Amino acid sequence: MGHGHSHDHGPATATGRHRGVLIGTLAISVAIFLIEVAGALITGSLALLADAGHVLADAGGVALALGATLLAARPASGRHTFGWARAEILAAAVNGLILSGMGVYVFVEGIRRLFEPAHVDAGGMAVFGVIGLVGNLIGVALLYRAREASLNMRGAFLEVATDAVTSVGVLAAAAVIALTGYTRADAIVSILIGLVIAPRAVRLLREAVNVLLEAAPEDVDLENVRRHITGLDHVSGVHDLHVYTVTSGLPVLTAHVVVDDSCFHDGHAPQLLDALQACLAGHFDVEHSTFQLEPAGHAGHEHATHG
Repeated sequence: MGHGHSHDHGPATATGRHRGVLIGTLAISVAIFLIEVAGALITGSLALLADAGHVLADAGGVALALGATLLAARPASGRHTFGWARAEILAAAVNGLILSGMGVYVFVEGIRRLFEPAHVDAGGMAVFGVIGLVGNLIGVALLYRAREASLNMRGAFLEVATDAVTSVGVLAAAAVIALTGYTRADAIVSILIGLVIAPRAVRLLREAVNVLLEAAPEDVDLENVRRHITGLDHVSGVHDLHVYTVTSGLPVLTAHVVVDDSCFHDGHAPQLLDALQACLAGHFDVEHSTFQLEPAGHAGHEHATHG
């Protein structure tokens, strides 16, 4: 005899709840891109042009996250039983790839500029660098409180924060060039920025891949979950225990729970399901769970791959 117990989740996802923040951040990023492109044309600064490209890539990442929230808000269907919530994780993976690519680009471009330094208008470079920094700091402020809501929000925050670091680098290079004439300062700052981008990008990409591979969430100890389940009255064992994440903020658990035969005769099974659900929600913050209750003798009927 099997019973399932689950809660119906609405279409709103962790990222979707902050859609307005993403729209504001995207508008700011596009404005910074246009201003820095104009600044690069006016001053001849390759650093500003590279920073503009970086901002454009990050704006694309934010646009992907925003588009993913629209897909994630689509209702579940017979074919897509969790709706399009996983689209957020796909967008987070793309954001990680974009950040990784930009890190490599900035590093390689910095090496090239060590050998081919460019003449730039340091004063104009500083003015446009300040504009870029102020815009990025506004974006950081918008995203700061929402940065832990989901992988996408964290990715967007890291991208805008990286843009702010890049703007600081542009200002530092402009100051050194203006004071000393040492144009290779631009290349050195670019290399440092590349080293800052790379590890954050790899971490974001790894977390997104773990979700796509349906790995257990890092904050969930499966053995601890097993102990809590088997510690309930009338429960003698648990197998086929799986915990994975559909999208940020939506962990899912499934399990086969072996219970006393009496539960199927005295009508106690529904109360046991409530107890299991309360245990998972209370101790592990897992509110979407499905349990199959079975007597001890049922194990002999399970498929060989179950365990």
